[in-house]
Amino acid sequence: MAASAGADRQVSGQTQDLLGKRALVTGASRGIGAGIAQELASRGADVAITYLNSPDQAAAVIRDIQSKGRRGLAIKADSGNAAEVKRSVEEAVEGLGGLDILVNNVGISRSGPLAEMSLVDIDDVLHVNARSAALASQAAIAHLGQGGRIITIGSCLAERVPYPNLTVYSMSKSALLAFTRGLARELGPRDITVNLVQPGPIDTDQNPADGDWTEPNRRLTSLGRYGAPADIGAAVAFLASPGGQFMTGSVVTVDAGFNA
Repeated sequence: MAASAGADRQVSGQTQDLLGKRALVTGASRGIGAGIAQELASRGADVAITYLNSPDQAAAVIRDIQSKGRRGLAIKADSGNAAEVKRSVEEAVEGLGGLDILVNNVGISRSGPLAEMSLVDIDDVLHVNARSAALASQAAIAHLGQGGRIITIGSCLAERVPYPNLTVYSMSKSALLAFTRGLARELGPRDITVNLVQPGPIDTDQNPADGDWTEPNRRLTSLGRYGAPADIGAAVAFLASPGGQFMTGSVVTVDAGFNA
């Protein structure tokens, strides 16, 4: 049974303000998604994750969730496939006994000049980065009660495109701005909040802090450094917590000043 909105316990120094909540984080076998899933579990939530090609990494995330005394569930699903997106939500609801928090985290990147991009690449980016967020949210709405949360992970590149060859990726992420604001209006009367987190340069295997783009990205930030998945996890956990209950339709940019 879900904890009340005011639940706030301490376990080993960690605030358990999500105790009893049930969350689904898409694309969470590694990187930012894994950081989000682990932070939600640290705060008391039971967490289901989706993955596609990384079963061993997904299993490691689930072990970490379980080590915190929470239930964890890994669901294999292709977020580019509409039927599998819906199925993943239903499996999470069944496995966790309900759903309180949906985190639309999954995303892919295809870079290159628009004139040279294939239709397959364009469709893949739009389907995974934008359509899957809409479809997962659509499937989750029936299961979210009062105080439910939908949190989507976008990108600072939705509002600033400082390099060429990012047109389609940035387009897919900018769509999430309107999606968040529109859905917040729809679900506000049900006391369900809908928010967007826009990461900047985060140290992951897809965008390592020692990779080819390190210096250009670092120079564009105000802090002069990359962030960690835990930085995004902390922002998501706040929006999911009682402290975030008065925020909806909001865009939280966690980018070390990349867009300042």
